[in-house]
Amino acid sequence: MNKQTNKTALITGASSGIGKELAHIHAEQSGNLVIVARRADKLAELKAELENKHGAKVMVMVKDLTSPSAASEIYEEIKKGGIEVNYLINNAGFGGRGKFHERPWEQDLAMINLNVVALTTLTRFFLPDFVNRNEGRILNVSSTASLMAGPLQAVYYASKAFVTSFSYAIAEELHDTNITVTALLPGATETEFASTSGMDETNMFENTFSARGVAEDGYNGMLAGELNVMSAVTFTQRMMMSAIPLLPKKMILKQIREMQEVGA
Repeated sequence: MNKQTNKTALITGASSGIGKELAHIHAEQSGNLVIVARRADKLAELKAELENKHGAKVMVMVKDLTSPSAASEIYEEIKKGGIEVNYLINNAGFGGRGKFHERPWEQDLAMINLNVVALTTLTRFFLPDFVNRNEGRILNVSSTASLMAGPLQAVYYASKAFVTSFSYAIAEELHDTNITVTALLPGATETEFASTSGMDETNMFENTFSARGVAEDGYNGMLAGELNVMSAVTFTQRMMMSAIPLLPKKMILKQIREMQEVGA
């Protein structure tokens, strides 16, 4: 891995999990950071750690990206600060389990605003700057869930399908530039996602992979300009996912539903 000296990465959802590990990896490569999340205390801890351990320059932005104005506020504050962002890492996201018609609509709307709207808006704001410089990398954290429909997590799976499709499309639009777009598709990862989404009660998260390993896969894939990176997935799971388009949809949907039921 080449040192990313003075390269600035903006990372959303940086207070924990994959986002926090991505921040550590970038700082270890002599990069600077803009870290974004809702929890001021966690961001302050991370800033102090990254600056003390690696001498990184770290800007903290406390934002709730479920708010429609948050993405534009981030962009405006960065422009006012004269900061040039080289890597945009859209990592923030959350899920939630339950039947769509029974889940609180406010929670699913917030999920759409974070997983889809904030990611897309930040990309729309920063990408013209990348194009003007003909330089930049985007890493969008999606999920293996994006490759199928998800009964009992209907909105989450659909939101990640958007992320993957969107990433692939703009990557091709930028084929004749020095800008790359990479979609990271992790499987079950050891983060706060499992507990906040309720997935820790299901057998899908009985065996999880480390957030550090997933972050390394995604970061290295971004630097290499890969279109997509699948991580935290066993060989058997890869084979099963590759077979999904060939199998009866109702059978697949039933299997996914059963895997996500508590006590299944």
